[in-house]
Amino acid sequence: MSEFKKSVPCVDVRQYTEGHKADKQQFVKLFGNGLREFGFVVVEGHQVSPQLIANAYAKIKAFFDLSSEIKAKYEVAGGMGQRGYTSFGKEHAKTSAKGDLKEFWHVGREHFENAALQKIYAPNLWPDTHVADFRKVTLELYQQLDAFAATLLEATSEFLGLGRYVLPNMVKDGNSIIRALHYPPIADEHYRSGAVRAAAHEDINFITILCEATQSGLEILTRDGQWLPIEVGPGQMVVDSGDMLSRICNDVIPSTTHRVVNPPNGKNVSRYSMPFFVHAYPTCELNVLSNCVSPSRPAQYSPCTANEFLTQRLREIGLA
Repeated sequence: MSEFKKSVPCVDVRQYTEGHKADKQQFVKLFGNGLREFGFVVVEGHQVSPQLIANAYAKIKAFFDLSSEIKAKYEVAGGMGQRGYTSFGKEHAKTSAKGDLKEFWHVGREHFENAALQKIYAPNLWPDTHVADFRKVTLELYQQLDAFAATLLEATSEFLGLGRYVLPNMVKDGNSIIRALHYPPIADEHYRSGAVRAAAHEDINFITILCEATQSGLEILTRDGQWLPIEVGPGQMVVDSGDMLSRICNDVIPSTTHRVVNPPNGKNVSRYSMPFFVHAYPTCELNVLSNCVSPSRPAQYSPCTANEFLTQRLREIGLA
């Protein structure tokens, strides 16, 4: 196995945003090949404020430290898991009946170029009466991650031989969410049951941007069937490709299976993470791109809208 295949590649996005033509082309190649080979790439040089990330983690920790009774007030009964609080153990992987050992909070879009879409999405819930400035901090982080995602999707469009803005336009005003996650310390009963913090799964969306988590545990399944731990340093983000992107590019860029494993007993502490799930707008057609189809690679997927696909997947994981 080559050295490249032993570890997820790390790229500097400034090569794309600030570099000359050759630099941009090199970034597109490295980033695109990383997604194609692993489905995961470590990216540094982004403009998301490290202080803002730290502030957001402080706010979500303060929320998860609240009592179960208070947190339950922000859980929408019968909802699709797209806004507010989702309690411990409710979500499960598509292929697992055991609930994941986590609780989470979703923050959705509030700024729109197309005002009509604002009426489609469920409104955000805000716990500011219990955690001051929760809304302000998380929405500011949302805006910065949204801009970063657009840049990465421009590069992905170029890698796929598309116009630069094809993929960014599909997620403009999209149903993207920040998922603020808390994985509590693992109880003995959960170790015995075989339940894990996040069972093996693929992401639903186009790409996911993962702000550096507070503890280790993320692993990806490589193309040769081995589990590979992913570690990042300060200022680095993990970016992975999801099912929506895989679908439209006919698996040229596949969606990679990953999981969050339980900590060893000696390090059994809470883990917090903040993935940003980049989604298309609801009526976006997830049709296989014509330049990703050939006689040797016929179209693998039938047409559907982003909302149809999302709803189906949310049912499969217990959130609808």
